Amino acid sequence: MKLLFDQNLSPHLVTKLSKLFVGSKHVGDVGLAKASDSQVWEFARQNQFIVISKDSDFSDYIEMFGSPPKLIWIRKENCSTILIESILRENVSDIKLFEQDKDRGILVLF
Repeated sequence: MKLLFDQNLSPHLVTKLSKLFVGSKHVGDVGLAKASDSQVWEFARQNQFIVISKDSDFSDYIEMFGSPPKLIWIRKENCSTILIESILRENVSDIKLFEQDKDRGILVLF
């Protein structure tokens, strides 16, 4: 399962979670550090990534266009990279189920 970490998340998460989410990238790793949300969305769609973000704009994309790509939306304000890593580790089973569920386009994690 490949996650594409949005600009608002630390690029260090890719390394920290590399064994759980093989092939994941940060937008900065793929030349999208300053890209618009629509460019990130299109890259994720074309390259079979699940977008992971704290940005509510991506949930609007799900509403308008559906998926793919899918979205994991982290709904924690002002939290550390360590906390986000912990949230993802604690929810790895749910994330894997979400990836396989053809009817769900968004997973919200708190």
